[in-house]
Amino acid sequence: MSLRLAPRPRPVHTVSDVTVWTGAGWQAHVDVALADGVVDEVRDHTPASGPDGAGVLEDPGVLDGSGAYLIPGFANTHTHVQQSLCRGVGEGRPLLEWLLAVGESMNAVTPERAYVATAAAALEGLLSGATTLVEHMWPNPSAEVHDAVLAALDDVGVRAVLGRGVADRADPSRRWGFDPRLMQSLDSAFADVDRLRGASGERVTLGLAVPNPRSLTIPGMRAAAAFAAERDLTVMIHLSETGTDDAMCREHTGMSAIDYLAEGGLIGERLLAVHGVELDAAARRTLAAAGAAVSWNPVSNMRLGSGVAPVTELLAAGVAVGLGVDGAGSNDRQDMLETLRAGAYVQRAHARRADLFDTAAMLAIACDGAARALGQPDPAAPGGVAPGRLADLTLLRFERDFACLPVSDPGASLLTCGTPRIVDTVLVGGEVVVADGRSTRIDVEALTRALLAAGGPQRVPEKAGTLK
Repeated sequence: MSLRLAPRPRPVHTVSDVTVWTGAGWQAHVDVALADGVVDEVRDHTPASGPDGAGVLEDPGVLDGSGAYLIPGFANTHTHVQQSLCRGVGEGRPLLEWLLAVGESMNAVTPERAYVATAAAALEGLLSGATTLVEHMWPNPSAEVHDAVLAALDDVGVRAVLGRGVADRADPSRRWGFDPRLMQSLDSAFADVDRLRGASGERVTLGLAVPNPRSLTIPGMRAAAAFAAERDLTVMIHLSETGTDDAMCREHTGMSAIDYLAEGGLIGERLLAVHGVELDAAARRTLAAAGAAVSWNPVSNMRLGSGVAPVTELLAAGVAVGLGVDGAGSNDRQDMLETLRAGAYVQRAHARRADLFDTAAMLAIACDGAARALGQPDPAAPGGVAPGRLADLTLLRFERDFACLPVSDPGASLLTCGTPRIVDTVLVGGEVVVADGRSTRIDVEALTRALLAAGGPQRVPEKAGTLK
């Protein structure tokens, strides 16, 4: 199936007379020139005029930014797009019980459901300014399911890192291994990654998605690390969301979770460790020394009662930190603006300090914090619009939401009041994929009908114990 609208929108070559976030502050009345999908120049605004000072015909390649604010698009460094069809599943249950409940939905996935779920999650993210998503797929032997996810990402127009799930230790309880119903041999999974790499468009890159340290044997980790290194792929893994990873690794191997990963050769600068709530000082030092990054998922961690990630300590140790929403099964919404605000607030509350994680710090984390792990160059101006960065940009208009008015400080308004309603226009590679707060690529009415048809009660398995 496809929900794609036609024709494809024309690209923008200039955002005119806009106020730009530079990474350190706001610069008013500038023109942002785009070329070949990249920011080419940020210059003082020059009003358009004809040879005698008369007005000129409207240029469809010029986006009027007057009265608006331009920021880089967010990079949602962790989600599970298929969970957009299982919102509320396992609500109020501990992590492992929740995983088993969501696992039933993952086992029931079909290509049609995968397409609808992916389109919904990717578009919801775009409407909150997330131009890049990092999809952590659960292992699944179906090539058709992966093709459907790839098709939906392409139809929505978002930039993505598609983590193809891999595991080689089976355990129905999910304590020391992964759900055997969704597993296949590593060789088959790796071959499918290569197939998907050949089928993906210019906006989607592939990676490896490891459910957690318990899901791969040491030989399996070494094989995955070698495969990823040969192809320069991101490896993403849920790590230390609760104490389960350390407890299980110590019980079965005599090593901590971080030492177990090191033994398997997975720790490097293309590693994206997700959650990290229970990362101790030794683990933080190991990740920092290897140049690895952590995906911080504050709303999901609160929703599941996992705790508060030690973000201040991670940054102080030199660990790169990006911001993630997580799947709709544990966050319910793919709203990066909500996550931006909640992340800042929970860290301030935890530290009992209001002067932490201001707009500049949060935008640097949310836009560029995990850039290196995702295979992107370190930005010259983290979190800011500057020449050389991808033309993945979000135009904000605070007047679209009266609850954001009046604006005394645009950065404060963005961080403390921002909702998807203020997202007016979103560019990916210079193409307008959201205009006037609405997708230019997806038939939203048809998507809504498909989501309604996909609803229904979910079977929740019996409690699986209290191990977290």
